[in-house]
Amino acid sequence: MQKNYLNQLPIETIYFGGGTPSLLSADEINRLFDTIFKNFPHQNLKECTLEANPDDLNKTYLNSLRTTPINRLSIGVQSFKEADLMYMNRAHNAQQADYAIKAAQDAGFTNLTIDLIYGTPGLTEAEWKYNLSQVKNLQIPHFSAYALTVEEGTVLHHAIHKKQAKPVDQEQAAQQFEILMEQAEAMGFEHYEISNLALKNHYAVHNTNYWKGVPYLGIGPSAHSFDGKNRRWNIANNALYTKNILHDHRLLYEEERLTPVQRLNEYIMTSLRTLWGCDLNKIEQEYGLDAARSVEKSSHLFQEKNWIIQKERLLLLTPSGKLFADRIAGELFLTEESLSFLRK
Repeated sequence: MQKNYLNQLPIETIYFGGGTPSLLSADEINRLFDTIFKNFPHQNLKECTLEANPDDLNKTYLNSLRTTPINRLSIGVQSFKEADLMYMNRAHNAQQADYAIKAAQDAGFTNLTIDLIYGTPGLTEAEWKYNLSQVKNLQIPHFSAYALTVEEGTVLHHAIHKKQAKPVDQEQAAQQFEILMEQAEAMGFEHYEISNLALKNHYAVHNTNYWKGVPYLGIGPSAHSFDGKNRRWNIANNALYTKNILHDHRLLYEEERLTPVQRLNEYIMTSLRTLWGCDLNKIEQEYGLDAARSVEKSSHLFQEKNWIIQKERLLLLTPSGKLFADRIAGELFLTEESLSFLRK
């Protein structure tokens, strides 16, 4: 049904996740790959990632994964501290996290990434530094680090509301983000996107393509797709999604046609998050000289605060600026009215 969505653009990456794709057997994963390969040009395929819970990664399962095209694992560690995992209601413990990483390496998976969470109540600076040091100790070439956010409707949100769990401390999270930047640099990791860090030549190809605006196709309930100009998202209801495919032979999704100013603002937001920065030349080429000048002028306030530095025609966040990335991007955004005015 979706084989023409990318207009036969050769796919470079395949990513299984979120949810818990490590519940799939190797045979089921191979069936999915077989179908992808029949329908999409894949001569440029570089990276196939599977998200996995540590408690799913035993030796038998890992060896079976070696019979699939999966060549990268994203392991949801979150923390090497037991109290953190209990607070976040995770199914695994710290020992399982350590075992999963080592077992994956023993099975031949050297291209690994793990997720770490900071800002959890009770996580001390020393414990956060220990979590970060484990990345180097375990020889993991890439990791993602996220501040704890509490989504409405989750068990944790309910526990905080009922005062059964401590709320998130934003100041603590900011301090631990600064520790993240300092320690990652000391360990030789490049902070190539605000939440992603890697040793040289180990950037996540899949995620990097997102940030660079490469079209992508999302398959499954609530999955998002982007063709360069339009964004669509599948319905989130599993049963209804399945029924419409199996019985009605159609996909249910919503779609949004992005206006030029929406595309520009998305570029500002995503590019500023990366080490490649926001390219004023690109904005000028695609949206006009006046649009580029407007963005550059709006950046002057943040350059004075030392939150942005300008290198020729590139706008780059400084370490202190990374703490305010969303705020800065919002201030650089153009409105529909301003872009229309600038184009006159």
